[in-house]
Amino acid sequence: MNGTENIDVLIIGGGPIGLACGIACKRNGLSHRIIEKGTLVNSIYHYPVNMTFFSTSDRLEIGEVPFISHGPKPTRSEALEYYRRVALHWKLNIALFEQVKNVNKLSDGFEIKTDKSTYHASKVILSTGFFDIPNLLNIPGESLSKVHHYYKDPHVYFGQKIVVVGAANSAVDVAMETWRKGAEVTMIIRDEQIRDSVKYWIRPDIENRIKEGSIRAYFNSTLTAIREGEVDVLQEDGKVITLPNDFVLAMTGYLPDFPFLQSMGILIGNDEFSTPVHDPATMMTHVEGLYLAGVVCGGLKTNKWFIENSREHADLIVADILAKGLF
Repeated sequence: MNGTENIDVLIIGGGPIGLACGIACKRNGLSHRIIEKGTLVNSIYHYPVNMTFFSTSDRLEIGEVPFISHGPKPTRSEALEYYRRVALHWKLNIALFEQVKNVNKLSDGFEIKTDKSTYHASKVILSTGFFDIPNLLNIPGESLSKVHHYYKDPHVYFGQKIVVVGAANSAVDVAMETWRKGAEVTMIIRDEQIRDSVKYWIRPDIENRIKEGSIRAYFNSTLTAIREGEVDVLQEDGKVITLPNDFVLAMTGYLPDFPFLQSMGILIGNDEFSTPVHDPATMMTHVEGLYLAGVVCGGLKTNKWFIENSREHADLIVADILAKGLF
């Protein structure tokens, strides 16, 4: 594209909440552009292939487009199909595989530069989620190819000795699924038990597998080093043991892109979750005309906001834009 494209609202992030923001703009006569550095609903695309959502399909709906799933709770593939239909139904203005490089505040809005174009927008909505940056272990050997921070398909781990780091839903799901597909599974857990937040219908299953010895678990323990063929584990008594190992699946969570937020002038709170500072009534940050939507609003508390409880952010933002005017 030559020159600069002028729009009312530029939305960074093409996940469900970014799409909801685009829909809210269309409904209210605001021109919009959604910029997504990956594919449509990129985070959902990178979920495990066999994943089933916690929520029922109606809780994932946006734009009054019905979401009908075959089971009580939709699968990843059903969600991908649904959000494709939403984008087509609303004819959303989406640029995929385009990455925002910087956002500059101007006297009459914002200049947004990507790796493909330059935009001028009156308002900017940041709806980037958190799934792109893994929460690293920061231990020797973490850069080895045997270490995976994302889990896709259990088949690759058949017949392999794997270590799963973590004790929340993702770690438990990975441990159970890979074990059922023929992996030898060991869990390394910092706490003294599986997290209380683990889904109630899964928790007894993992606890029973650990109790019977089908899945080995080291509680109050920490992974300290990774090498080809083995790993070191620091136990509660201070002793380090070495375990034979083929793969490490570090299900330790993910982080918002704090440097990107701060580069735009967004303030990060001093609370334990490093919550980006914003007005919960309007979703606007300290930067006039720059809004937050979706899971990014929770900072490190990435389990605070989901699709079902942050869909309303889109309407709050657009209501504020209309109330204050574009400039």
